[in-house]
Amino acid sequence: MTVHPKCPRSPRGLTLVAVLWLIAILSMAAMITLRVISFDMNVASAKVHGSRARQFAEMGIAIGSNPVVKRADPILHQFDEEAGGGFDVRVISEGSRFNINALLLGNDKDFIRDIFINWGIELDTAQAITDSLADWVDADDETNLNGAEVDWYEEQGRFNQPFNHPFYNLDEINLVRGMDLVEAVRPDWRNWFTIWSGGKLDLNDAPAELIAAATEVQVEMAAIIPETVCGPDGVRDTEDDVPFGDVNAALDLIGINTSMAPQLAGRLTVNDTTTRIESTGYTAAAKFNITVVVRNRSGNPALLERIEQIIP
Repeated sequence: MTVHPKCPRSPRGLTLVAVLWLIAILSMAAMITLRVISFDMNVASAKVHGSRARQFAEMGIAIGSNPVVKRADPILHQFDEEAGGGFDVRVISEGSRFNINALLLGNDKDFIRDIFINWGIELDTAQAITDSLADWVDADDETNLNGAEVDWYEEQGRFNQPFNHPFYNLDEINLVRGMDLVEAVRPDWRNWFTIWSGGKLDLNDAPAELIAAATEVQVEMAAIIPETVCGPDGVRDTEDDVPFGDVNAALDLIGINTSMAPQLAGRLTVNDTTTRIESTGYTAAAKFNITVVVRNRSGNPALLERIEQIIP
């Protein structure tokens, strides 16, 4: 068998391979560098646009907080073409949500239980959650029938709970035993509750679903009230709005006599003096929302809450 001798590798060939590898590595490094630069530029641009969007939102809050400005005033919706941005402001009654502290401390906690049941939670579980909420806000350490006081929380490794005072914010409610179940079945539960209103549901601003719960009628029937408030054009916060002057006038439309249902009437109002002002500032590349809750906007206003968030 003939054995062929191995050909020695050419130094030039090895050099060429090394050069090609070096070019490939440099190309990859250049691409990575360009991507990093592009990312940094995008981050810087986002910060600039986000800052401008926030400035527009602040302008909206300033205008919306002015008691002279009416809810239907076009000044609440502005766009500056030269500046490349603008804001939209919504002024609504904070009474458009249920005041959970007022319900728990005002002998109407069973109403909260009924809300949970309507959301699909079993009766016994709904009662236990409601009693736990009541135990959290009352001033004593006596446990409601199905509630939870200090012993239960200590068993969970949670000390100095419950706080035994009315809720200071909605996030605090999540600390109560059983609220994780509410979160699972109704992630938007925060849209139903507030801690800032005067205590009653404002029929001039509340959505039909909440009015239906408060008055114990079907949603389709309750919808008559907001539809009437919106006026002929069917749009809220326009010149043809027809807000109610008293609760009885609104309830008459859905066939409820307040003298026959005093507890229902006790949940309702049409003139809550706590106002929520939502301002969304925007540019071509960013949105920023600021929400403030103000008591007595038309007189001597007091700031109750301020929330800021970037809108994706």
